[in-house]
Amino acid sequence: MSHRSGPLLTRSVTESLLQARDAGIDEWRGSLDLGISEGNASLEGESWQWRGQHYPYPSRLKERTIYHWDGDAFAPVSRFSGALIKLVPTAWGPPTFEIDGIKMLPTAKTSPFEDARRKVALIAPRGKVVLDTCAGLGYFAACCLEAGAAHIHSFEKNADVLWLRTLNPWSPDPDAPASGGRLQLSHADVSQAIMQFADASVDAVLHDPPRFGIAGELYSQVFYDQLARVLRRGGRLFHYTGSPNKLTSGRDVPREVTGRLEKAGFKAQLALDGVLATRR
Repeated sequence: MSHRSGPLLTRSVTESLLQARDAGIDEWRGSLDLGISEGNASLEGESWQWRGQHYPYPSRLKERTIYHWDGDAFAPVSRFSGALIKLVPTAWGPPTFEIDGIKMLPTAKTSPFEDARRKVALIAPRGKVVLDTCAGLGYFAACCLEAGAAHIHSFEKNADVLWLRTLNPWSPDPDAPASGGRLQLSHADVSQAIMQFADASVDAVLHDPPRFGIAGELYSQVFYDQLARVLRRGGRLFHYTGSPNKLTSGRDVPREVTGRLEKAGFKAQLALDGVLATRR
């Protein structure tokens, strides 16, 4: 699915456009791609123009919502097919996304893109073949491309998340020249797709699964054994865990993950908000 190039609006950006129009200003400058770049829009009484196309001024936009032009109106970047999946703006520029109101990426203290960059640095991807198990918005993959990875095998099971990526300018486009053919994005369940990988065929792994209650198979000993099989000796794995349920149930998911990875053949230790492991 190729990326779309229309304007993206938030409530604050729209208010800025309207304030400029009401002040009699005929040209507004700002970002219409979530902070990737800045440009100019020409303001008229009933519409505004950007990159040669006229758009109406939207009204009644909600907070914590990103809007895209669907050809007829500005619509929320969200879909519902069993769960509400929604692209959500952040103070940092790069958006996060939510599934049924649960935020999928950390944004409280730093940009989700910067957060991904720190985690990717742990596996030192330059020149390596990387397995990105649960792609999400693709920030891990984007940081791997930025850091000079040779190739990234990236998997995403949810078709609606893949659709969000086509509207998020911070998500890497596998077909864009900037990717250089190094990013392979597959719509597939990695717990099944990994069976097709040859032994010791990847140099590093990034594993950012949904919560255990949603995707328990991606925390299983069977799956960790597969990660150990496809990762070469000395290869690094970063596994995001967070600390779910620790306060309410006393369960220590990072420690549980560490134990299973050790059993699979890794040397593992806690790092950032997850586990860093090296294939023995």
